[in-house]
Parts: sequence; structure tokens; C-alpha cells
Amino acid sequence: MTEEAQRVIDAMDAIEAMPDPVQRAKAIGEVMADQADRGKRWRELRRQVVLDMRAQKPPVSYRKIAAALGLGLATVQDIETGYTGSGKDRPRKEA
Repeated sequence: MTEEAQRVIDAMDAIEAMPDPVQRAKAIGEVMADQADRGKRWRELRRQVVLDMRAQKPPVSYRKIAAALGLGLATVQDIETGYTGSGKDRPRKEA
């Protein structure tokens, strides 16, 4: 795990450990409100990395991208197409 990601997780753990339930709930709400907007931006930033890797000559394989980003193969393919729903609702590819 990257150092930056671990720091964010540690901060969220600290919020969960806050002794005052009202202050804890307030902090959780603040983080959740920020994440609603940030999640959209972060999905697009991650998608751009996938698109850039696929645009290289020759294109980086889905498997290599998945390994580099720590994701599953199908997730990388979904990111490339812009699909963000659940796996059970994934559109079927026509043969």
C-alpha cells in the first residue's frame, strides 16, 4: 500500500476512534460530503491513466495495467469503457 493511502486510512481510523459520538458523527459527515465530489474526480483521474496506458504504442495489456494498479482484469476493462455500475448490471458484449 502506498504511504499516502495508508495515511488516509489511518486518519479514517482515528475518526472512528473518536470518543465523543457527536463529534465522531460530525467528522464522518464531513468526510462523506467531501468524498461525494472527490470520488467522481478520482474515478476520472484513474480512468485517464488506463486510457493513457492503452494509447501507448504498443498498447499496455489489460493484465499489465491490472497488475500495476492493483486491480482485477475486468475492473480495468470497465474503467476503460467508463462503466461504473455493479458487475451484475454490466452490459453484455455482442458477439
